Amino acid sequence: MYKLLSHNDLDVVGCGILAKLAFGQDVKIRYNSISSLNREIRFFLENDSPETFLFITDLSPDEENEKKLNEHYKQYKNIQLIDHHKTALHLNEYQWGTVIVENEEGRIESATSLFYQFLVANELLEPTEAVDEFVELVRQYDTWEWEKNENQQAHYLNSLFFLVSIDEFVETMVERLTSSERFDFDEFETRLLNMEEDKIERYIRRKKREVVQAKVGDFFAGVVYAESYLSELGNELSKEHPHLDFIAILNMGSKKISFRTIHDHVDVSEIAATYGGGGHQKAAGCNLTDKTYKIFVQNTFSLDPMMQDAKRNRFNVKESSFGTMYADREENVYFILQKNDKWRIEKGKKLLDNTFTSFDEAEIYLKRKHEAYLVRDELFVEYLINEVNKEKSK
Repeated sequence: MYKLLSHNDLDVVGCGILAKLAFGQDVKIRYNSISSLNREIRFFLENDSPETFLFITDLSPDEENEKKLNEHYKQYKNIQLIDHHKTALHLNEYQWGTVIVENEEGRIESATSLFYQFLVANELLEPTEAVDEFVELVRQYDTWEWEKNENQQAHYLNSLFFLVSIDEFVETMVERLTSSERFDFDEFETRLLNMEEDKIERYIRRKKREVVQAKVGDFFAGVVYAESYLSELGNELSKEHPHLDFIAILNMGSKKISFRTIHDHVDVSEIAATYGGGGHQKAAGCNLTDKTYKIFVQNTFSLDPMMQDAKRNRFNVKESSFGTMYADREENVYFILQKNDKWRIEKGKKLLDNTFTSFDEAEIYLKRKHEAYLVRDELFVEYLINEVNKEKSK
């Protein structure tokens, strides 16, 4: 008999699907939150038969259970933990721990991909093309490689996961991977996913108007309240506001905070760890505690949402030879201009002292310091006409 304790997102439910393919009815699967994992571990240690082999994927035990698991393993050799989070690397010290963030070729791993490799290597599961494709879709979504590779299939798989119950999703995937040579979506799922994509786009458009900018420690963060499509939302907001170091998404119902970033110089798993959480470099999270409530809710509640950049300009565009016009909430006007191979910011026709090596560097400073936004063409043209008229009237 086997038991699998895992998390409750696509990556770890992928582990559950692989366990079903490998062990059929001989495996019991429990999908856990981080907090409930340790309770499940204690139950296993106190109640399960020594003949039951325990898998733990994508989650790490607390220090107390870590020691108890090691003592149990020394006697029964019936535990295997598989994880891919940097915060769990210390578990490699144990014979029962396998934690790999990325492989020797530099490929970032997921819990599903590591569990699949383990099952195949130990001849517990026969690899097939369909399962290979499924595992890779899960891995690419969990690591966000799908966006770089423009692999919409991985995104669709995650969307489908949230459209149905976990049991229904697992049952459907097990049947498909057992009976099909290749992995694909059926006609009904495709129609459903197209409708879901439209819903996601509308949700993200609404949330873009609700983001506030806040200084959090040494970082500039975008803070927004949301309960759905957290990964998609975090990614879109990060791209929309690249001057921000990370996005903090507050789910008040579940009392959790999700952190997302697109920057290589920011590790949100380290940020989350300072609040008792963890995760990956570009996607992590923590609980909403008294401390995080003060930082992300109380300190930001009175802030106004960020002004959005104009989207379809033809004239007031970035890096323009005429200069690029911005404005702040007080309607102060700024221009980013190139002068003598340096980029400068002009406020009210007076150059600020700062110089920048690139337009992007100047814009980051302007948005962080003054929360300025790119104005629409109409305002840009109107401003230029007024300036010309002033010159003529002199």
